[in-house]
Amino acid sequence: MILCLICARGGSKGLPGKNLLKINNKSLLAHSISHAQSCKNINELILSTDCINIANKGKKYGAKIPFLRPEWEVWQHAITNFKLEKIKMIVILPTTAPLRNKIDIEKAIDIYNSNDCDGVISFTDSYRNPSFNIIRENNEKYAEKYFDMTTACYVINHNFVLKNNNMFEGKLKLNCVPKEISRYRH
Repeated sequence: MILCLICARGGSKGLPGKNLLKINNKSLLAHSISHAQSCKNINELILSTDCINIANKGKKYGAKIPFLRPEWEVWQHAITNFKLEKIKMIVILPTTAPLRNKIDIEKAIDIYNSNDCDGVISFTDSYRNPSFNIIRENNEKYAEKYFDMTTACYVINHNFVLKNNNMFEGKLKLNCVPKEISRYRH
């Protein structure tokens, strides 16, 4: 079973109410739910939120809301409150990437399925080097390229989430997505 988890908290500090803001007459929440529904591989779709209004909108668009969640340890909370024995992997689609498409989601699932890894994170070419004028050399003595992590899609092993403190404690594969669909800040 592939579980898709959409996390949308109510108390956004940067842009209040952002999960229900609209792009092309459709809320960011509705975009993420539609993306999940368009992927044939995804069996279950749940919305994890701490907000009744977001929960009600999610139900309207077809998401299941089996619980209201706390802010801390969202993924762990969702897994422990779902039918654990059936889950093969979790696909996480943040509402902050409304321009993603099902091809990028399915590609991330395929990368996860064809590799021995704990998860897959999406990335795009970097808009800037985080070290500015500093260059790092890799193990093979070549300059390293930097990438920007995006919120387009995460695929992760549910047991790994329960046993670790963050995703960077595991073996992660990368899923390259086009810059135009990724979320980024200048």
